[in-house]
Amino acid sequence: MDSNPKMRKEFLDSTRSSPFPDEVLERVLSLLRSRKDRSAVSLVCKDWYNAESWSRTHVFIGNCYSVSPEIVARRFPRIKSVTLKGKPRFSDFNLVPENWGADVHPWLVVFAAKYPFLEELRLKRIAISDESLEFLALNFPNFKVLSLLSCDGFSTDGLAAIATHCKNLTQLDIQENGIDDKSGNWLSCFPENFTSLEVLNFANLNTDVNFDALERLVSRCKSLKVLKANKSISLEHLQRLLVCAPQLTELGTGSFMPELTARQYAELGSSFNQLKNLNTLSGLWEATAPYLPVLYPACTNLTFLNLSYAFLQSIELASLLCQCPRLQRLWVLDTVGDKGLEAVGSNCPLLEELRVFPADPFDEEVIHGVTEAGFLAVSYGCRRLHYVLYFCREMTNAAVATIVQNCPDFTHFRLCIMNPGQPDYLTNEPMDEAFGAVVRTCTKLQRLSVSGLLTDLTFEYIGQYAKNLETLSVAFAGSSDRGMQCMLEGCPKLRKLEIRDCPFGNAALLSGLEKYESMRSLWMSACNVTMNGCRVLAREMPRLNVEVMKEDGSDDSQADKVYVYRSVVGPRRDAPPCVLTLSGL
Repeated sequence: MDSNPKMRKEFLDSTRSSPFPDEVLERVLSLLRSRKDRSAVSLVCKDWYNAESWSRTHVFIGNCYSVSPEIVARRFPRIKSVTLKGKPRFSDFNLVPENWGADVHPWLVVFAAKYPFLEELRLKRIAISDESLEFLALNFPNFKVLSLLSCDGFSTDGLAAIATHCKNLTQLDIQENGIDDKSGNWLSCFPENFTSLEVLNFANLNTDVNFDALERLVSRCKSLKVLKANKSISLEHLQRLLVCAPQLTELGTGSFMPELTARQYAELGSSFNQLKNLNTLSGLWEATAPYLPVLYPACTNLTFLNLSYAFLQSIELASLLCQCPRLQRLWVLDTVGDKGLEAVGSNCPLLEELRVFPADPFDEEVIHGVTEAGFLAVSYGCRRLHYVLYFCREMTNAAVATIVQNCPDFTHFRLCIMNPGQPDYLTNEPMDEAFGAVVRTCTKLQRLSVSGLLTDLTFEYIGQYAKNLETLSVAFAGSSDRGMQCMLEGCPKLRKLEIRDCPFGNAALLSGLEKYESMRSLWMSACNVTMNGCRVLAREMPRLNVEVMKEDGSDDSQADKVYVYRSVVGPRRDAPPCVLTLSGL
């Protein structure tokens, strides 16, 4: 049809079925916020496709190699905001080579030519150099928002370029990045007449910052709503910042050391008392019981309390939670123990999200931690709970069944039993019935992480009942290829499948031929997949990119780490020698 212009025109004319003028359509479509809704709308007819294209100002790209920046620019000519993800999630666990790729610079070059009006860039697991940050700062005069999450390749010199040249910056959000902290003076690069900042997060930087420059910046930016400092900021410094910014809605405190005098303590308490709009509190490095009461005046309206850096005990957590009647999200370390989680169940009836992280995941002789008792206590008291990430060392089938019975609206259930292959510690049975109860009871489930001793029965349950599941993470589980086959035969909405240290081999891999094109990605590492199996997959599914990562770049029989994803541009051209690309295109 494309080879005959007349026929193509007749086809396009036949699809122009919308009775609305373009201006009306674009106005209506601009009100849609959901990516899925906008994508669905674009498929109605040619008019709606064009209107959606011209009215879209934000684009989300879940894999930087699934499409090229040139294709994005042709499809959406008016983009002002971009969210771009790069490396597989297992890069967070050092399972992806450091030089794997996901460099943002080719994207920035195209954006500079096609989107000089770009205002927002949010990157996750992307490599971005100081040179790229400077390029960004110099080529987008209206640039306002930069968010870097789990990115690497840059230093504080790159942040200095952003501070120097982005005159309209409103958000600078730097989280969990592999950043080279060369100097804390980058904050002094903001011009003295700069006043537009609304969000400043540098909590994960390790070096001292220029506090005088920070204080001047905070005092100038009257619209600052979010301030998350690193642990170089002391309580004395924090008090001075709070005096400048009583309008804050989110605060990351910095460190609770060194000790304060009685006068300093009173001044800090007075400053916290002025935070009438605070809804999020984090940081609290080295927080100790004597200093927690200073926070109480600011806790009344908290909806999110992030204590994942605070080594609190159960009594300390309980005293804090009594002051937080509106809490909806809570992150803690397992140092709070089951008693601390009992306090959560007693004091947080509105809680919707709970994350319990291990203080030391590699210490097998750890004396603290949480068990099924704490999880049960939360489930009895927090019936609105729908998101959980729970690290523990042992669990029972009966406890999980009771938990999901109490909280059947889970959309995210991530249970991480840290001892691989750990059975139900009371019955010594596999944990199959636990996760069977999860997928049978939680019909809204979208994300699931399984752990413990699991046979193929778990995956039969998942394939049969998890109708809305989109992301599944599996480790040290399964009996045979049948387990993976069950997941791929079921789970109609599955988008991401992550597997490590499981007995699944070529038969399991190749059972998903009809599934992978509707998925975003598949990760398999330390499984029984071979290079021949990967080659068959690449040959049978030419629109997929099949990548095998080998530290030595060899082509021997075992496929150590396999990453499969759909792409409209074929194999990437920047793969390092340790990444073997087997795409069939």
